[in-house]
Amino acid sequence: MMRQYELVERVRRYNPKTDEALLDRAYVYAMKAHGSQLRASGDPYFSHPLEVAAILTDLKLDDATIVAALLHDTIEDTDATKAEIERLFGHQIATLVEGLTKIKKLDLVSKQAKQAENLRKLLLAIADDVRVLLVKLADRLHNMRTLKWVPPDKRDRVAQETLDIYAPLAARMGMQDMREELEDLAFRQLSPEAYQSITTRVSELRQRNGPLVEEIERELRDELARRGIEADVKGREKAPYSIWGKMERKAIGFEQLSDLYGFRVIVKSVDECYRALGVVHTKWAIVPGRFKDYISTPKPNDYRSLHTTLIGPRRQRVELQIRTRDMEEIAEYGIAAHALYKDPSGEPGPMLSNESRAYAWLRKTIENLSQGLSPEEFLEHTKLELFHDQVFCFTPKGRLIALPRKATPIDFAYAVHTDIGNTAVGCKINGTIAPLVSELKNGDEVEIITSKAQSPPGAWETIAVTGKARAAVRRATRTAVRAQYAGLGRKIAERAFARAAKVFTEEAVAKATPRLARATPEDVFAAIGRGEIKPEDVVRAVYPEWAPPRADERSNGERAPNGEGWFELKRAHNLKFKIPEGASAERLDAIPIRGINGDLPVRFAPNGGAVPGDRIVGILTPGEGITIYPIQSPALQNFEDKPEHWLDVRWDLDELSDGRFPAQIMVTARNEPGSLAQVAGAIGDRGGNIEGLQMRTRSADFTQMLIDVEVFDLRHLNAIVTDLKARAVVSSVERVNG
Repeated sequence: MMRQYELVERVRRYNPKTDEALLDRAYVYAMKAHGSQLRASGDPYFSHPLEVAAILTDLKLDDATIVAALLHDTIEDTDATKAEIERLFGHQIATLVEGLTKIKKLDLVSKQAKQAENLRKLLLAIADDVRVLLVKLADRLHNMRTLKWVPPDKRDRVAQETLDIYAPLAARMGMQDMREELEDLAFRQLSPEAYQSITTRVSELRQRNGPLVEEIERELRDELARRGIEADVKGREKAPYSIWGKMERKAIGFEQLSDLYGFRVIVKSVDECYRALGVVHTKWAIVPGRFKDYISTPKPNDYRSLHTTLIGPRRQRVELQIRTRDMEEIAEYGIAAHALYKDPSGEPGPMLSNESRAYAWLRKTIENLSQGLSPEEFLEHTKLELFHDQVFCFTPKGRLIALPRKATPIDFAYAVHTDIGNTAVGCKINGTIAPLVSELKNGDEVEIITSKAQSPPGAWETIAVTGKARAAVRRATRTAVRAQYAGLGRKIAERAFARAAKVFTEEAVAKATPRLARATPEDVFAAIGRGEIKPEDVVRAVYPEWAPPRADERSNGERAPNGEGWFELKRAHNLKFKIPEGASAERLDAIPIRGINGDLPVRFAPNGGAVPGDRIVGILTPGEGITIYPIQSPALQNFEDKPEHWLDVRWDLDELSDGRFPAQIMVTARNEPGSLAQVAGAIGDRGGNIEGLQMRTRSADFTQMLIDVEVFDLRHLNAIVTDLKARAVVSSVERVNG
């Protein structure tokens, strides 16, 4: 275990002005607080926070962060309190330790909502101070290094959590070395056979190639020196998890990999970066399509470098990264390399406004993801933001938009502004009209075409790639659905008040909202539309003295408040069932139905549908809206004992309407070649649209066809039926009413 003086010496190497007394106090306090506690390995528990602090000294972090690392488990696992830590070490360190204490163990497998809430706490704590993340990543790295001591049933969960959350967070913060180690440690646990196979093959390749890496390093260095460029060239094999990821993405075997080696060329200036690029491109053949300039266009995590792939020395395909020493430090340490917290006192000071792009991304992500999402949605969208490499696109005015790979113009629109995404109706990519579902490529110029009349379709949620776009689509869809239910509920409420002979005003409903346990009249109407509140209860809340007539006070000819005057409709098969009297006529005060694209949550009977010209009945299903049935549908008998679900509805269509409506017909045709073509031809000749078809063999001579057809109205449907009956191959046609 590291001694007290050894820790101080590690900090002093990069910070000669370190507060040695502060580090000593923290070391002693944490050691005493953890006392005789032991880790699963049998080591003193204090060895863990000490190792976490040691990892952070490699990142050259300030005194406050090192002290927070030493104390990070004291509040959670010992008798220490925040007040005591604040008294001994100051407010700043106490806040850091408390931020870490709030982060509970995540459970990725079985407690997703709890995990999401804890992830939210983690991100919010990081948003207040990024050093919380640095300590947490170091904590997770040491836990992964000692994973073998964790009970076997927990190892996979911890490893999977590391791959899903912590490694991507390290990558987004630009901490590539930490990311690679976290990934490889998790990969070794989750896929031990694959890990062993890859490491064995890499070892065999290393023995077969001999000192290949050293030879390529030397040749690159010598070639640059001949051109007057002094460079430090570092070569290495790719990490096992990186190799595995490439094999998985491209569905190839190990033998097909041709770029297992990566080389970094470190030069003094940006000018020398481009000069070095010119040297290697003129000396060796390049692999087309593999050049990326992250100097002129840095990644969101501040990473800057030139990337290219060459057929280099010994005809070996190698990936080359060219960067300056400052860029190398940021590439290695990421956000920890910034001067934001380099002041020895640990105070952020005036440089707080100079926060890195990576930290700015994190703040923006938290802002986007913390708006009205359920815990599960928050977790899903955060993962979407953490993963994926980037593509860089531009607005027509030259603004750079960084998006995940496979992003679409929908993602682009929401990245520009939520209002742009919500009103998008089309796009131009590089000046050419393109579908909104197109996959964007690096360098694309994207122009979004908008319309104020547009609202995002719910299907966009499955098309969008970014968490921001998906969350925005979901919010907009919920808002639109809520507006539909509120509109329906308002109409139902107005009719309930009219039946009760009471005056309906929104102001009166607003005064009654406390009695209905709702905050606003809009909430009341939406609840009525969803079937959560009965309209009579709203009337009673506004007019407490009113009471609906009792059932025995109603006559068959008298209209009741719920439309519960009854009559009997006799079907051809002599089945009797009751339907509300109001449903039997096209009443002017009934709810108007314009189709599924109107402003009400409407759908049609699943088996048979309904078309204009039918006498119709509306059934309100809680949470699903109105289902429209033709009055002759036998399915209505299922609702005979639920009169509160029946609604008076009527068609409200003008003569110029071109909307289509669903119906079903059963066609019995002779079982001979061409019969289906004749049936489809008859429907098509009349302008009908076939939506679905089921073939049922009735006998050797005849086949039944159950056809879902879309028509304009009842006359259109009857015309199709007449034409079908006129076909020689058709034996019979009848409409289906489910």
